[in-house]
Amino acid sequence: MKKVGNYFSKIFIILFLCVQMYPIIWLLLSSVKSPSEFSLRAVYALPEKLTFSNYAVAWTVGKMGIYFRNSAIATLVALLLIITFSAPVSFAITKMKWKLSRITLTFFLLGITIPVQVVLIPLFIIYKNVGLLNSLLGLIIVYSAFGLPISIYLFVGFFKSVPNQMIEAAVIDGCSIFSVFTRIMLPLMKNAIATVLTIQFLFTWNDLVFSMTFISKMNLKTVQTGLMYFTGQFGQRYWGPTFASIVMSTLPTLFLYLFLNKVMIKGLTAGAVKG
Repeated sequence: MKKVGNYFSKIFIILFLCVQMYPIIWLLLSSVKSPSEFSLRAVYALPEKLTFSNYAVAWTVGKMGIYFRNSAIATLVALLLIITFSAPVSFAITKMKWKLSRITLTFFLLGITIPVQVVLIPLFIIYKNVGLLNSLLGLIIVYSAFGLPISIYLFVGFFKSVPNQMIEAAVIDGCSIFSVFTRIMLPLMKNAIATVLTIQFLFTWNDLVFSMTFISKMNLKTVQTGLMYFTGQFGQRYWGPTFASIVMSTLPTLFLYLFLNKVMIKGLTAGAVKG
């Protein structure tokens, strides 16, 4: 009976994998189809020939190169700011003794409970008054602000797993608090930082709400909003370049996960087991 159960479990896993992989395979095949194949053949039919020029059309005519540049700038700068602020704040809250540490942690964690839709109109009014509409700086600020709470939460979990004796020994040896953080804590935070970077990258790179709300100029659109206008502009006659654009927009996320999935799992489980 145990062998039969294992046999059916493997079949279920294979079927589940096929169901999960089918949309990806279909997307890749659709991105190399010629325009005539979308109107003359079934949508699930294999391409007669590989039309890689769809990617060139998407990058130039569809302006995906510009959208990629805007998303890369906003995402990378926001990630840098998130790590720069959340890591030392988490260290101070967890390892330094001061009266308002718990209140400060609660204040940051309350940011996780705030829905994005609630702040859109107030932020839009503020951005309009200070001139941050149609600006990548506006996106960077909002990405960083919304990324801090969950990042601090993850870093606090990591620092709680670090023994206080390690910090006390470093202080006895003459290290300042800044040296303890930079020379001892940062090297140990590799997995935690990779986890935070991965999670925040998924949020910022795939953002649609903020970029649609605060950006209206086409030359400042990000990848996700650019995909919407790309589809609306070319319609069904150019589905090949449209699918090619979608493939290109998913590649950074896919590569990041493939390279950092093991490190991310270690970072998420840091502090889960005591001792």
